This record gives sequence, C-alpha cells and structure tokens, in this order.
Amino acid sequence: MNDLRLIGIAWRLDRLRWTPSEMLVDVVQRDGLCMVVAEEEPPCGDEVLADRTLAARLCAGCPVQDECLELELRTAGEDTVGVWGGLSDDDRRDLHPHWLRRGERWSRP
Repeated sequence: MNDLRLIGIAWRLDRLRWTPSEMLVDVVQRDGLCMVVAEEEPPCGDEVLADRTLAARLCAGCPVQDECLELELRTAGEDTVGVWGGLSDDDRRDLHPHWLRRGERWSRP
C-alpha cells in the first residue's frame, strides 16, 4: 500500500482521536460485520486467501471499519495481527507511523 493512501487513512482517523477506547469497543462489537460473521461460516470457506484479499472480503460494507482500525492501532500498535479495519496486518504496521504522526491520541486502555 502506498504512503499517500496510508497518510489519507491516518487523516481520516483523526475524527476518532478523542473517542474513548471503551466507546470504540462498544461500537465495533455492536455494529461490526465481523461480529455476525464470527458466529456464522467464515466468508472464505475452504479457500486460503492472502491477508489483503481476506481483509477486503471480510470487511466489505462494514459500517465501523474506521472505528475498528483506530481501536486496533491504539491497542496493538506495531504488534498487530489478523484482519482489523479492512486492512491486513502488514498494511496496519505500515500505517502505524503515519497514524502516530497525526498527534496526541486517547491513551491506550
């Protein structure tokens, strides 16, 4: 993922910078599409998908991708794994320094 796209994502997440982490957890658990999928069959079936493809497929249409991504960047930082906020773990690790440059954030839980 190129730096300009990552910088744009970091800017977009600014609207959530003062949202308490507890509120983000509530919103993601209540409205996240992955919460429904977790109770059903995974969207990939028996396929083995690349992380980016899996993230795009799993999170497509989710109304709380930004909230999910903000929460994961706060709680896991560079140690992120799995699919969060529609991005693969590699993309989130690349995003993390751009996100940090955006300024002070709500403290980690």
